[in-house]
Amino acid sequence: MSSWKDNLRTIEPYVPGEQPDLPDMIKLNTNENPYPPSPKVQEVLDQYDINALRLYPDPNSQHLVDAIAEYNGVNSDQVFVGVGSDDVLAIAFMTFFNSKKPILFPDITYSFYSVWADLYRIPYECQKLDEDFKLVKEDYYKENGGVIFPNPNAPTGIYEDLSVVEDIIAHNQDVIVIVDEAYIDFAGRSALELIDKYDNLIVVQTFSKARSMAGMRIGYAISNPTLIKYLNDAKYSFNSYTMNQTSIVCGVEAVKDREYFENGVRKIVETREWAKEELTKLGFTYLDSGSNFIFAKHPEYDAKELFEALKAHDIYVRFWGSERIEQYMRISIGTKEEMEQLFAFLKEYMWRGSEQLQK
Repeated sequence: MSSWKDNLRTIEPYVPGEQPDLPDMIKLNTNENPYPPSPKVQEVLDQYDINALRLYPDPNSQHLVDAIAEYNGVNSDQVFVGVGSDDVLAIAFMTFFNSKKPILFPDITYSFYSVWADLYRIPYECQKLDEDFKLVKEDYYKENGGVIFPNPNAPTGIYEDLSVVEDIIAHNQDVIVIVDEAYIDFAGRSALELIDKYDNLIVVQTFSKARSMAGMRIGYAISNPTLIKYLNDAKYSFNSYTMNQTSIVCGVEAVKDREYFENGVRKIVETREWAKEELTKLGFTYLDSGSNFIFAKHPEYDAKELFEALKAHDIYVRFWGSERIEQYMRISIGTKEEMEQLFAFLKEYMWRGSEQLQK
């Protein structure tokens, strides 16, 4: 006699970064923006009529879709919105990766790519980054069922030139190519420039990083109207109301405030470049980040021990210990003051001795 257990879908889930809630902690582990959202977001929340929550939200999230379309210079039927870029990507996996051929993505990247592939029973192959942790574009020329990669990549932070991105797209015009651009605002040119040139391209972005709205969960995809319709068809098949009322109105105001957005990005980039110099002074080496974090290691200090020492003093960074990156820590860019406290601890740790600080 068979058991109901024989019919379960088992999967090893994605494990998100720690979300501690401690007074006076320095949280540099999940790449959140250290600055608040646009003041216009606060204004719309202050004026929001709570009576509106009686009603279902617009299933099309039309005001938000229109605002994103206008900001990016595309038509509204080229925009799909979801509950964070994770939601958008998961729906895209389900919608576009249905071949028996394996999809391709880097060996060092977001672990949820492989989780979604396993969840949806999608075959996949991980393509090894080179010794400098950059994409090997030729590895994506072979036959496949689709391609996805982040640019900049995570956790490395490396930004690939748009010519590399286009080369991969051009060699895969018979499948869907998804470029995951969560950190593009801190880097360089976006693959959005290629949307009108390649009808197999989908670009995914988020409000969680540069727009300081990780807690609102807003992500979006931009592509051609045909692919956007397929995404919406999949979404409406299991949940018509993915975006809540407050996310829609706050998202619209965040998009409208271009000046605040650009100033926030500038501050983070300036702090990142200053932080690189400080890390160099302390003997760290790091990959050339184009994101709001730095992937760094030290030749004389074990990364896990350093991670634990920081955590013991309520300074949170990210550590994996995975193959090829076992001595790296990912340090999110905080405010200048937060980064100064991080470096003050690191200096004391190195100069006074790790044993004394760990007591």
